[in-house]
Formats: sequence, C-alpha cells, structure tokens
Amino acid sequence: MLVEDDPGDELMTREAFEDNKIRNTLHVVRDGQEALDFLYRRGEYGDAPRPDLVLLDLNLPKYDGRQVLEQIKGDPELSLIPVVVLTTSSAEEDILRSYKLHANAYVTKPVDLDQFIAAVRQIDEFFVTVVRLPGRK
Repeated sequence: MLVEDDPGDELMTREAFEDNKIRNTLHVVRDGQEALDFLYRRGEYGDAPRPDLVLLDLNLPKYDGRQVLEQIKGDPELSLIPVVVLTTSSAEEDILRSYKLHANAYVTKPVDLDQFIAAVRQIDEFFVTVVRLPGRK
C-alpha cells in the first residue's frame, strides 16, 4: 500500500513497480484518513485486503504520516505490518521520531528517477525476499 498525496511521486512509484517487475498490487491512498480507512476496512474500503507492506509519506493532508504510523504501530492487529517511511524529508528529527514510533525503515526519496527505481527495488527485495514476516511462508 502506498500512502502518497503527490501525483508525481505516485507515478514514480508505479513506474518503479513496473520497471522492477514487482507483481504485488499497489493500492494507493492519498491522505492519512484514507490510509486508516483502508487499514480498518471502513467505508469504501470495506473489502480492502490487508497490505503486506505500507510505504508511507510523512507529509500528508488530514492525518500526517506520523499520526498514521503511530496508529498502525499502536494497534495489535496492524502493528505487524511493516511500514517503510518513504519521504522527501531528511531531517534528523523526522528520522528519529519515525523510528521511535516503530517504523521498520526510513528512506529519503531520491529525486532522480533511476535512483528512486533502485530504492524501491531494494525495499521490495528486502521485505519480500530477504526477511521472514509473520503470516508468510
């Protein structure tokens, strides 16, 4: 699941999935409220699947990424979903706060498309291929 309000960054992420031949379905929500509705299967997301991974921007409308991260990691049902903060911020306070809120990783979005594609490939390789996550064989 991608939580991203910037259409350009969404497009880059879709392109990175395509270029890296990532087969997982990319569900996109555009603000913190939509993210929580998707995760809790509220409203239009009543039949939403549980995501295997959340790519979370920090700077979002309604609820910001920090609030979404805190909600995910504070909920016993959601807390096992890996959350990768994928944001433009390289501020030390954002990095520290994200890890204090139990982000599984923090990645500053590369501006260059090729570097962004490589970063998404590395995230996919790590969380899909390398690590063992609960509920997956």
